[in-house]
Amino acid sequence: MQEIEKNQSRKRIWLVIVLAIFCLSSGIYVGRVWEIKQSISGKGSVDITKVIELYSKSRSTEVSFEQFWNVWNKVKEKYVEQPVNDTDLFYGAVEGMVAGLNDPYSVYFPPKKATEFANDLSGKLEGIGAEIGIKEKQLIIIAPLPKSPAESAGLKAGDKIYAIDKQETSSLTVDEAVSKIRGPEGTEVTLTISHNGLTSVQDIKIKRAKITIPSVAWEMKENNLAYLRISYFNDNTWVEFDKIVNEILLKLPKGVILDLRSNPGGYLDTSVDVASEWVKEGVIVKEKFSSTKENTYQTSGTHRFLNIPTIILVDEGTASGSEIVAGALQDYGLAKLVGAKTYGKGSVQDFEVLPDGSALKITVAKWYTPKDRQISKLGIIPDVILDKMVEEIKDAKGNITYKDLGLEKAIELLK
Repeated sequence: MQEIEKNQSRKRIWLVIVLAIFCLSSGIYVGRVWEIKQSISGKGSVDITKVIELYSKSRSTEVSFEQFWNVWNKVKEKYVEQPVNDTDLFYGAVEGMVAGLNDPYSVYFPPKKATEFANDLSGKLEGIGAEIGIKEKQLIIIAPLPKSPAESAGLKAGDKIYAIDKQETSSLTVDEAVSKIRGPEGTEVTLTISHNGLTSVQDIKIKRAKITIPSVAWEMKENNLAYLRISYFNDNTWVEFDKIVNEILLKLPKGVILDLRSNPGGYLDTSVDVASEWVKEGVIVKEKFSSTKENTYQTSGTHRFLNIPTIILVDEGTASGSEIVAGALQDYGLAKLVGAKTYGKGSVQDFEVLPDGSALKITVAKWYTPKDRQISKLGIIPDVILDKMVEEIKDAKGNITYKDLGLEKAIELLK
């Protein structure tokens, strides 16, 4: 949807994109999936006596831990259903602490939830085929994948999700929403959706399915222009992309149209490798941490698209790894961006399994373009902004066809 590396390894256990409903592991999360699953037993336990002992050591006047223990004791004394489970209180408190960061991508998983999350990393591609995120405290569709159940049901980038199977989403994290929407092939989920705010809300029933979509596709357009579509950056993307680039070059294209619309991102290293095909030298993306530490990812490879005029199509569903590609090529003046401002998912999450089987996913860095533009929350602004990407055309008989205004504009600019 979904971005994992560890320490200095490029494929560290870091989550690099917005969560994918259809699969939390189909290439959306990068790295050592088996190691993660092995680390989480699902039988975690916490020595609550050690937690209770913290009472005498945490009477800080600065953060008022006295109040924390006050509430702890009142809950144990006054709650109507006794006895209260100390371990449940502990895990609930830690979940709340991480939630206090007000970052939808930072989440604490108690052992049971950590096990479910690890199972999601196993690569099962069953769900509705859409990426979700949170913007301005509202759960939204980032992008439905092409030919997915979500797209077939009419979901669009930017749609607001107000309920999942009649349960309001206002208090849900992204991970909780993903857990409720995903499910076995053939089962159904009902989303309460609005395309334009609360003025028009509707229930949309979607049947879950196995998602099998090629990540890269291409075709030649008029004026000898190569149209190249990348849907997301997963395990197979580079192999497919590498083969297609060679096929395109045999056609001696006059220009390239790179379509990254509704591309939610994926592997960091694949994003860097793809951008490198246009960039001869320099930084592709910078990774900045809370300290002064900074990682830079340099161009690599043979730069086969160097000096070929390029237009990149982007929209509100262009996120994470695809924003890295778009931002780098725009910074170096190697491509013009056409469409709408991108999503703005430019943060990196570290995933750590804790001794009791619980896990912490926390934002540790933010991405910046070569010219130091922050991607997180701000997104990338196109050179040419379109009010709409697709135009609906109805003929005299009532038949409806669709005109791709973004593609038409790209062809016009490359003439």
